[in-house]
Amino acid sequence: MTSLFGDWAALMPLLVLAGAGMAMLLVDAFVKENAQLGLFSAVILAGTAMVSIGLWDEQVTAATPALLGGYLASDRLALFADVAMCLGAALASLLAGGYLREHKLDRGEFYVLLVWSTLGAMALVRATDLLSLFVSLEALSLGVYCLVAFRRHSPKSAEGAMKYFLLGSFASAILLFGMALLYGATVHTDFAGMAEALRTGETGDGPTDLRLGILGMALVLVGLAFKVSAVPFHMWTPDAYEGAVTPATTFMAVVVKAATIVVLVRVFFGVFGTEMLAAETSGWPSAVFGLAAITLVVGNVAALVQKNVKRMLAYSSIAHAGFLLVGIAAAAQLDEGRLTTETVSSVLFYVLAYTVSNVLAFGSLIVVGSRGKEAVSYEDLAGVGRRHPWVGVPFTLGILSLMGFPPTAGFFAKYWILEAAVNAGGAMTYLAILAVLMSAVGSYYYLKVLVYLFMKQPEQGAPVAVPMRSGYVVAALVLSSYFVLRMGLAPTAYLELAQGASYQLAGLPDPSAQPAEPAPADEAPTEVAAAPE
Repeated sequence: MTSLFGDWAALMPLLVLAGAGMAMLLVDAFVKENAQLGLFSAVILAGTAMVSIGLWDEQVTAATPALLGGYLASDRLALFADVAMCLGAALASLLAGGYLREHKLDRGEFYVLLVWSTLGAMALVRATDLLSLFVSLEALSLGVYCLVAFRRHSPKSAEGAMKYFLLGSFASAILLFGMALLYGATVHTDFAGMAEALRTGETGDGPTDLRLGILGMALVLVGLAFKVSAVPFHMWTPDAYEGAVTPATTFMAVVVKAATIVVLVRVFFGVFGTEMLAAETSGWPSAVFGLAAITLVVGNVAALVQKNVKRMLAYSSIAHAGFLLVGIAAAAQLDEGRLTTETVSSVLFYVLAYTVSNVLAFGSLIVVGSRGKEAVSYEDLAGVGRRHPWVGVPFTLGILSLMGFPPTAGFFAKYWILEAAVNAGGAMTYLAILAVLMSAVGSYYYLKVLVYLFMKQPEQGAPVAVPMRSGYVVAALVLSSYFVLRMGLAPTAYLELAQGASYQLAGLPDPSAQPAEPAPADEAPTEVAAAPE
């Protein structure tokens, strides 16, 4: 592979999606049935995921100055994130194809915004410079702000979008200020240069100002914690999730969270992974530890008292962010090498499992309500599972996976995170115990959904939810159900992909990719002897 071809191959997922996004702007002007754009965008996103899978074994693991200018990377971490995010966005697009048409909200700009926001997320997980990180993060965020406000005449939609926009702008300002401090401390904006300056204490122009570096690191953590909806930076989440149309809520819950978690891993392990900054008691792992603990408690406890199912799922997403932060904190406190990379791979597996589980839960909520009879509260779900088993079964599967019940994807996702926390020892063991206790609390509000689906009946005179009929939504439910069960029954293949990404991130050879040593030329192959007793 020539260098030039390698550069373009590294960019191919971004180029494919960018070209398709521009084509959609033209298609939107001529297509009368906008629901077809939902299928079109889903095919585009699925195709982009396939391109990323095709690049997995190619030697396009480092960005070159010729085309990428050192601002973007192309490695297996980015490719794994591409697959998770494009899968989530494609399924959300299918859900939108049925939901928007059913509720007379079918406008083509929804799919254009979804595709371009996904492109911003894909650029974000590739960022290797503070400038590319900020630009791609804003490209992702601006599209999502518009998606939240998509229901133009809804006060809740306007309120959620305004809160998200104002608090998001404030968080972006904090993030930008942290980046400025990091530049002042290291005289670098590229991740490699910053990491070297923080490690050696020298910038080339003089000593590194570690005080500015630590403050900048803290502000960057705050800015990214807002995007992942970690407590106490979560206040926008319930209102934005409730106000947005449900496909947009699905997109936020899976794509935005996945992109932010991956960039957290890249930045904090790649830039702030020095012995001093990553110290167990005084470095950023202790801050992530605290964020994980309070996020687990607040997310699960607040979800208990919700009457609106979308708000419950919003607080559920906050609780899942806490689980992901447990994994990041555990990875930082383990030794270099095998355990660290396995812990990062458990975080990546969790991202993929959470993506398909959340799509299944939100998609089931979408299919429950037709126009004028949309299901939003627990009471709206009363008896739906018994009256319409084809709706109750996928809803049950999605809820059980979010709860972490075997044999679903969510079970192994939580199991491996908890195992990593216990292996880390020390205070991480107590955090693992807290996570288990909070999972038990979460079981209450998850099982409450199943109780209403199968064991309750609508009250006298109460409106009865009528499921919609949409091939797009059914297709999304079938696909997400397949992945939830496939990852639960045979998780090893997906975990190995996550391990390949984490080994490359750590700069270690992937054991699964090591070629067998050839036999010496002067020796003939021999039969394998029986094992000694």
